[in-house]
Order: sequence, then structure tokens, then C-alpha cells
Amino acid sequence: MKQIVYNGEMDPRLCKDVLGATIADIVDNDPDAIFLDADLMGCSGTLKWAQANPTRAIDCGIAEANMAGVAAGLAVAGFKPIIHSFGTFTSRRIYDQIFLSGGYAKNSITVIGTDPGVTAAMNGGTHMPFEDVALYNVLPEATIIDASDPTCLESVLRQCNGRKGVKYIRVGRKQLARIYADGSELEIGKAVTLREGTDAVVFAAGLMLHEALQAAAALEKEGISVAVVDCFTIKPLDADAVEAWAKKTGAVVVAENANRHGGLYCNVLEVLAERCPVPAACVAVEDEFGEVGKQDYLQKRFGLTADHVAQQVKAVLARK
Repeated sequence: MKQIVYNGEMDPRLCKDVLGATIADIVDNDPDAIFLDADLMGCSGTLKWAQANPTRAIDCGIAEANMAGVAAGLAVAGFKPIIHSFGTFTSRRIYDQIFLSGGYAKNSITVIGTDPGVTAAMNGGTHMPFEDVALYNVLPEATIIDASDPTCLESVLRQCNGRKGVKYIRVGRKQLARIYADGSELEIGKAVTLREGTDAVVFAAGLMLHEALQAAAALEKEGISVAVVDCFTIKPLDADAVEAWAKKTGAVVVAENANRHGGLYCNVLEVLAERCPVPAACVAVEDEFGEVGKQDYLQKRFGLTADHVAQQVKAVLARK
């Protein structure tokens, strides 16, 4: 069961606190689950629990590629490893190890990449993964999640613990807008309609859900009816939902906190091209590197705002 409670306000919980508590609960209650971190337990909300459970939580140090190899070895031995680092390190830095020792070798590993896209903020361009989704998108049979809010994060993390294959969860460490009521369950691979509409649809994920919903509310005042659909599962994408909404509205915008190349936008475009060709546009990072700055500045800098979503909706409507 799930309940949508969005009202424009931030969830009072920090994502890192929910992340840490959920990891601890999973590992405490599943003897096969085990947690690995790359010297960032303070950032994943697991530090105090890990110190009290040294045989269930392993700090691999600043050696992410080695951590991925250790996780693969644990998976071979029958464990269910959950690993964490910043998104830039759990994608670019360990990609070869995850691709070969995880995906190719059919080992099940849950990979958590925090501070994706502009949420890396003051850590700067070197720590700002816009390309993480694209990398995991071409890993055969991988699952990619861009968590909607803390409730979604908890739900999908618990599912990933028992899900086969490589699972990549991207989520910021701070606050996200509250989308779902506490205890809501969100099925991996199923999109959720957050707002009905008839003129256009915005498929969004992660922090861009809030911007999409704000844009839809503003456009309603101008007489434009826009649906908003939560595509927290980027892969496997809910192709049936994409097709249904594309046919219903005839105009599509995709909003994501990632590079437009190889991510949610491309997955949606594949469905449209094969099933229901309609005008489409995206709100995403263009062919650029990240930079240092506060998140609100970076969202404006890279066009990840409600205003930009509204502009793209109007642009795609003009092409219907």
C-alpha cells in the first residue's frame, strides 16, 4: 500500500538518517546481509551502529574498487552485501569491478551512491556524478533507483536486499520533499502517478519530482493540465506506464538530476520510439561537468528547476 501526501514541504528526516537506520535494521535481522563502506560511515548514517557491530559492518577505507571486490567475494560466499560511498565513487571509480565481479559474474550486490548530481553541492565537480545513471544503464540486468523521498528509500532498500543482480540506489544525504506517507511500499519497476493531467506528462525521478509538481501547479493556473509520474525505477523502466501516459497526453517531458545522455530520458525515448512516437523534451544536465556551489545555485545553473520544467512543457506542447 502507498499513500501520496505531497504538499510542497520537505520531509523532516534527513535521507542519511533513514539510510543508516534502514541498513542497520536489514543487517540486524538478516544474518546473510552485511554492510561495507569506504571511510564514509558518518555520511551514510551508520557510524554508531557499525562501531557496535564490527563483524557486520566493514570499513574498507578509501579504496572503493577493493570494496567492490570484497563485496563480490562475500556474494560468492552466500552473503548479501550492501556497499556505500559517494555516487561518483560507486559509479566511475568501481565500474569495472562491479561490471565484471558483480554483473558478469552474476553476483548480487546492492550499491548505494549518495549525493548524486547537484546534491554533491560544495564537494564540487569532482564529486558530482551526472553520469552514474548512464554507466549503470548499460550494465546488463542492473536495477537503477533514484529515490523519491526517505519513505521510498526505505522501501526500495529493503526490496534490494532480496533482489538478484546489481542494484544501484542514488540518493542525497539531506532532505527531499515528502512525497509518500510513512510506511508506504513502492514496488520496484512500477511508476507511480502523483498528479493527473490531460495536456502533457512529466516523468521525473529523485529531487526533480518536487520541481515537476511545482511546475504542474503553476501551469494549472495558466490553464495547462500536466500529469506528473514518479519514475523512481529508472531501470527496469515501467514501459507500460510511459506508453499509456504518452498516448493519453501526446506530449512528454522527462526531468532528472543527471546527464541527459544515457539516463531516464533515453529510456523513456526508447519506449516512445518503439511504441508511441510523440513530441518529447527533457530537463536534465546537458553535456557538462559539475562545479562547486550551493544546491539551489546549481539547480538554477544546470536548469533543474520548476521554471525550466514549465518552459519545456510549453515548448513540447507547441509541437503537438
